[in-house]
Amino acid sequence: MFARIWQGRLGGLRLIMLLAVFGLVAIGLLSLRGIEDKSHIWFPRQLQWLVISIAVFLLLNLIPYNHLGRISYVLFGITLGMLILIMIGKYLFPMSFIPQRNGAHRWIDLGPVQLQPSELSKLTYIFALAWYLRLRKNFRNLTGLIGPFALTLLPMLLILWEPDLGTVLLFLPLLFSMLFVAGARIGHLAAIIGIGLLVSPVFYFSLSNYQRDRILGLIQQDPTNAEWVQGVGYHLHRSKIYIATGELTGYAEEPVPEEGVVTRIPYLPEEHNDFIFARIAHTWGFFGALLVIMLYTLLIIGGIEIAAHQVEPFGRLLAVGISTLFAIQVFINIGMTMGLMPVTGLNLPFVSYGGTSLLCNFIALGILVNVARYRPYQLGPKAFEFRDGY
Repeated sequence: MFARIWQGRLGGLRLIMLLAVFGLVAIGLLSLRGIEDKSHIWFPRQLQWLVISIAVFLLLNLIPYNHLGRISYVLFGITLGMLILIMIGKYLFPMSFIPQRNGAHRWIDLGPVQLQPSELSKLTYIFALAWYLRLRKNFRNLTGLIGPFALTLLPMLLILWEPDLGTVLLFLPLLFSMLFVAGARIGHLAAIIGIGLLVSPVFYFSLSNYQRDRILGLIQQDPTNAEWVQGVGYHLHRSKIYIATGELTGYAEEPVPEEGVVTRIPYLPEEHNDFIFARIAHTWGFFGALLVIMLYTLLIIGGIEIAAHQVEPFGRLLAVGISTLFAIQVFINIGMTMGLMPVTGLNLPFVSYGGTSLLCNFIALGILVNVARYRPYQLGPKAFEFRDGY
């Protein structure tokens, strides 16, 4: 079964992508193993989810992706139902069925397994939007964009209710990248982005105080200000200390103390999850962090190459959506650890701790490999070709 994954079209590219992914997984596992607090829990659980994720990845490559496309709306509807269940359940079952963590309700507790529907919704949304756009041309007009935007707003509003601002930030880049590749007019997309920027202050004031503090923590960066360090900049300040102390090759376990210099590194919350990149930079230094970025670059470029070689509309849109998803997640997560983006609850693909996240990432990888392997026969005109200009 493993041999089939890199046989056929783009076999070498798929092999490079798989090696990059398993390199990232290995770095993530080593990082979890090195965290003293709860490594005895996180490491074995992540290994269990890795086995499940690889099994699902292999199964996905037995089914041509266009067969999965026929149930796109069903899968999307199921995840929307799960998000609605969280919205209602956090009032009806606040402590048991829908637990609260860090002020948010994002999980469905099924006993030994806890599902995070917002992770699943990213993939089912890409499937549903790709299926919607695959043969349509009405989105070439402004009125035709209503359908794709309505499809996008549904999960965004439900996830914002949890709240999970980090995941919400992913949907619009996914929408615009897939619309662009599908043939939407650049002028229309630019106009919508411009209007969005004009009304962004309204969106800001509609956020909760907790979410606004995350944005203020980015804008008001001042490590000399004790109020910022202990308040809205708490996570960011400690993350930047972790990265800086890693230097080129990693932080020494027993640094030589100097007079007047505090050598103790402060505790970094969520270093197994949202801030695991800071943990990597701290442990392996600049070169370790650079290796992670290079592996992600190989994965994302590979996804773009797969999209470029796929002429079938649904497959190309899937590849573009998944590649964009990986790219945006990596950019936001690494950016927030360095003070370039607001702190959000967005983890690092294949590296951060989280069962549902790891499973969804391997499903996305499986779809990419699937798109590279299969090229369904298509009757009719070539896709993505229009004669009415931009």
